[in-house]
Amino acid sequence: MRLALAAVAGLAGAVALTGCADSAFFDPGTPPSPEETIRIVPHNGAHGVRADGRLEIRVPQGRLERVEVSRTGAAGRQRVAGRISPDGTVWRPDRGPLHLGATYTVDAVALDGRGHRSVRRTTFRTARPVHHLTGHFSPQGDATVGTGLIFSMVFNRPVADRAAVERAVTVTARPQVEVAGHWFGRRRLDFRPRDRWRPGTVITVRLRLRGVKAAPDVYGTQARTVRYRVARDQISTIDAARHTMTVRRDGRIVAVLPVTAGDAENPTYNGRMVILERHSVTRMDGGTVGFGGEYDIADVPHAMRLTRSGTFLHGNYWARPEVFGGVNTSHGCVGLRDLRGGAPDTPAGWFFGRSIVGDTVVVLNSPERTVAPDNGLGGWNLPWEQWRAGSAVR
Repeated sequence: MRLALAAVAGLAGAVALTGCADSAFFDPGTPPSPEETIRIVPHNGAHGVRADGRLEIRVPQGRLERVEVSRTGAAGRQRVAGRISPDGTVWRPDRGPLHLGATYTVDAVALDGRGHRSVRRTTFRTARPVHHLTGHFSPQGDATVGTGLIFSMVFNRPVADRAAVERAVTVTARPQVEVAGHWFGRRRLDFRPRDRWRPGTVITVRLRLRGVKAAPDVYGTQARTVRYRVARDQISTIDAARHTMTVRRDGRIVAVLPVTAGDAENPTYNGRMVILERHSVTRMDGGTVGFGGEYDIADVPHAMRLTRSGTFLHGNYWARPEVFGGVNTSHGCVGLRDLRGGAPDTPAGWFFGRSIVGDTVVVLNSPERTVAPDNGLGGWNLPWEQWRAGSAVR
C-alpha cells in the first residue's frame, strides 16, 4: 500500500512538474522596457548634439510601426522627413545635417519579436553655433537673366573647409551642361558652365548649407532653392578705339551706338564683363572709387554696373554731343548720350530698356589690362580648364 501511495505521489509530482514546465513555456513573461525595444540615437535628454551627429531609431527585434520626428527652432515646429527601412528595423531622416539650435522630439511605436507593442518618446537638443556662415548673392529670387550670368556667392566669414561648402551648393541646368565651381580666396565661390548659357535654359541653385561646418565653430544657415530663366542672347561689344558699341541679339546686329570710354589716364578695362545691376538713376561719387573730389554726379541716368570696382555703362547728359563716337573722356566708365532725368528715346535709354542682369559686355582695343576674373563677373576671361582648377571638389 505504501508503495502504491508512493507511486501515486511520484506521478502527482511528475504531473506537477510537467504542469510547471507547460506554464513557463506559454507565459510570455514580463515584456521588455521601451528603452530595450526601441533604441534611439541621440539618447534622451542629450544636449549639444553636433550638426553632423547621427539621428537613428532602431529595433533589435521586431519592427517599427510608426515614427514621427519633429524639431522646434527659430522657424517654429517642423516635421522631419524620414523613412522606415523595408525590413522595418530602422528609421533614418531623408537628409542631414541636423539643424543647430533646435529641440528634436522623437515618437516611435514598435512591435518586438514576441508581439509586445512599445511606445517611446525622447527629446534632444542640438548645439548652438558660435558663428553663422551666410552667402550673399544676386539676383536673390527667381529672375530672368542674360546668357552671361555667373552665380556668385560672397560669404560673411572665411571658409576653411571649402570642399564641404562647395558640395552643399549645387548649380544645375536644363538642358543639362557641365557646371563647375571656382573659389576666389576663402570668401567667394562662383559657378559657370564652359560657355555662356543657351537661351531658354533653366538654372537651378540649391543651397544646402544649413548645419555645414565651414570652419571651427562656424556653421552654415541657408537652405533654399533659387531658379533663373535664361532669356535671349545679347552681347554688346565696345571698341574703345573706334568709340562704338555694337549690340548683337541672338547673333544679329541690332544697333551700333556711339560711346565715350575711359580717357588716356583712366582707360576702361578690356575683356568680357557682365551686367551686375541696373539703376534708372544713381549717384556717382569719385571719392568712393579713389578719384577724390574729381566728380560727384547725383543723378546719373540709365546706369548698369559692370565691375565691383566701379565700372558702369551709363547715360551721360553733361558731355557735348560730339564727344560720343569721337573721343574718350571718362574715368573708366562707358557713356552713352542721354538727357538729364533719362529719356527712353536716347541711345542710353534705348540700350537700358533692352538690357538685363546677366547680359555680356565686351571691351576691345583699350590700353588698359583685362579685367580681373573676380572683379564683378569677370570669370569668363578664364579658360575653362583654369576655371575648373579653382574648384575645391575634385
